[in-house]
Amino acid sequence: MIRRTRCTSLAFAATLLISNFCTASDPELSEAGLSEAGRSEIASGGLVQRVLHQRCLQCHGDQDTIEGDVNLTQPTLQDLPQNVELLRDLVGVIDRNEMPPEDEPQLEKSTRSQLLAELRKMLHAATSGRSQGKTTPIRRMNRFQYNNAVIDLFDLRCIVFTLPERTMREHQGYFKPASGEMAKTVSVGNRALGKSQMIENRLSGVAAFPQDLRAEHGFDNRADHLSLSPLLMESFLKLGESITQSPDFTERNVGIWSEFFASPVANAKPVKAPGDLVTEVTSRLRSFLKRAFRRPVPEELLQRYTSFTLKQIESGASFTEAMKTVAAATISSPRFLYLYETSHETQSHETQSHDFALASRLSFFLWGSIPDQTLFDLAENGTLRDPVVLEKQIQRMLQDRKIKRFCDSFPIQWLQLDRLVSSVPDQERFPQFYFLKYRVSMHMMLEPLLLFETVLIENQPITQLIDPDFTYRSKLLDKAYGELAGDRGLRGGGGVGVLNFERVPVTDRRTGGIITNAAVMTMTSGPERTQPITRGAWVATVVFNDPPDPPPADVPTLEEKPPEAEQQLTLRERLALHRERNDCRGCHEQIDPLGFALENFDPIGRWRDQYANGRNVDSEGTLFRQHDFINVVEFKNSILAEKDRFTRALGGHLLSFALARELGPSDEIALDEIVSVTREDNERMKTLLMAVIMSRPFLDQPHVSDPSTITQVNP
Repeated sequence: MIRRTRCTSLAFAATLLISNFCTASDPELSEAGLSEAGRSEIASGGLVQRVLHQRCLQCHGDQDTIEGDVNLTQPTLQDLPQNVELLRDLVGVIDRNEMPPEDEPQLEKSTRSQLLAELRKMLHAATSGRSQGKTTPIRRMNRFQYNNAVIDLFDLRCIVFTLPERTMREHQGYFKPASGEMAKTVSVGNRALGKSQMIENRLSGVAAFPQDLRAEHGFDNRADHLSLSPLLMESFLKLGESITQSPDFTERNVGIWSEFFASPVANAKPVKAPGDLVTEVTSRLRSFLKRAFRRPVPEELLQRYTSFTLKQIESGASFTEAMKTVAAATISSPRFLYLYETSHETQSHETQSHDFALASRLSFFLWGSIPDQTLFDLAENGTLRDPVVLEKQIQRMLQDRKIKRFCDSFPIQWLQLDRLVSSVPDQERFPQFYFLKYRVSMHMMLEPLLLFETVLIENQPITQLIDPDFTYRSKLLDKAYGELAGDRGLRGGGGVGVLNFERVPVTDRRTGGIITNAAVMTMTSGPERTQPITRGAWVATVVFNDPPDPPPADVPTLEEKPPEAEQQLTLRERLALHRERNDCRGCHEQIDPLGFALENFDPIGRWRDQYANGRNVDSEGTLFRQHDFINVVEFKNSILAEKDRFTRALGGHLLSFALARELGPSDEIALDEIVSVTREDNERMKTLLMAVIMSRPFLDQPHVSDPSTITQVNP
């Protein structure tokens, strides 16, 4: 996820850079007076350097009056073509029309295009020579991935432990990605509905370790947030034992029981001599450890696990119990818990090593788990990186039911829907929200998640996420929308534990999509009023992948209830009184229009034309200082007019999720290519996912580590 810095110095430098092209006092630099030589200078980059030197030193060259943290008397000016951070930020503020400020002369469209082209050229030149840019540190599985990996390793017919973060529960098998079509009626559950959603077929006696927290503006799989303390390491050791010693860890629930845990005698292959036992244990462990550690196992390591197992048997343990013990040690080992790529492979094994890392990166991105046998075989053969082979595998994985795990993890974090759980609208003002306790909010949460799944399964354009022609509604949710939904005769909710949602056309563009749904409107509101700034920050972060900086600590919050002197003001007027500070104005100019575009939706997502004081709601605004809108439908039109920005933003979110790290300037070229490829196929979802996986950062991004630096857990 791209995180930009809105420091005053960068904004001012960008302002000066642009203003020089618009200043009538310098005909050579003005749009009208730009000579052929001047245009040539733009192409070479010399004019950019000269403008910064001539026009910016007044604020960035004097140590006593320097603005922000950019000092152009230092090598910064000469090193601009190599300063990827500064180049990226300049491209960002100019491309989003954030600079120059509204009270400065604006840049002509043709000049802006030339300037952006040159800056992007510099940025690409500065980053293209970097083989990988940022690398993903060695990272641990999060709780969601651990559960999935253990299920797949043992081929369990149940889950390991209940995951509250898996918000939407499937009922009656509606999720069929291979069909390419979403069911018209789906039956789903929501874990926040209560204990009924926590009752699942799982291993008894197994308790989950704490949920991993999400990174700010990121996801819960971020490498820099997934540490392994000694206390957590001890928890993993106990967890591994509790899994294999669970009374439910039996032949009935474990798919690999016969081939791994069952005694050779039970398998009609009696062991007659100690040598036969060694061979049998070694053979079983070789295959098992290879799958668990996601790469071929060195002989020395294999012998350690074999010796440990044989010692257990010699001490009186049964064959099955000994294999359970070594299996517990395996799923507690850092080699299982961590994703990494060895950095000391021989030349002959280098391609194969990268293929194993690619297989893991691919499977953990789309399936949240370890590679299956097909991916492993291709990695072992060294053919997975072949573009034709890889594309075929991506298509196969997108049609596999395990893609549900991607739908269970990425969209709810991307959309930040878990915030809805803690939303508490005032019960007296909004009693409808508390129908059957929190049941309405749980219906709200499922609408955008079902939309995302449908767009993925049916490979629809991602613009359907913004302005869809369909949505999924339950009877209760349709009722909550009131006049915006009408009476469609939807059937009942399906009981306490199961909710029935039906696919219905969107006849009123004010509703539907990831933005204008009741869940987002509710979770970005306070108990008594909407919060346009919160809504604007959400849109900036989620839709445009451009999170604002946090406000200064000394900025007072706006009271929920207006004081007597402000009771006849609109919310826009009240906020205007509270953001006169210079250090606040820049961000508010960007995020306020995004939030007020949604102001017609009240704190629980119902439409309103007036406030309680009788004043009309004002949702008018401008997007990127280019697209004026007066209502939320026109706001959607403005976003669609900038659909490349949305493609880039969603592509950035996906790439960050796939790489488990924050994106950097070196990823900009990849994002350009992702947008281009997706645009050529009408912004289809699977094309976007394919482009993310085929991007250079994904293919060439090793989880670099030397396993010798990992503390090996002795069996």
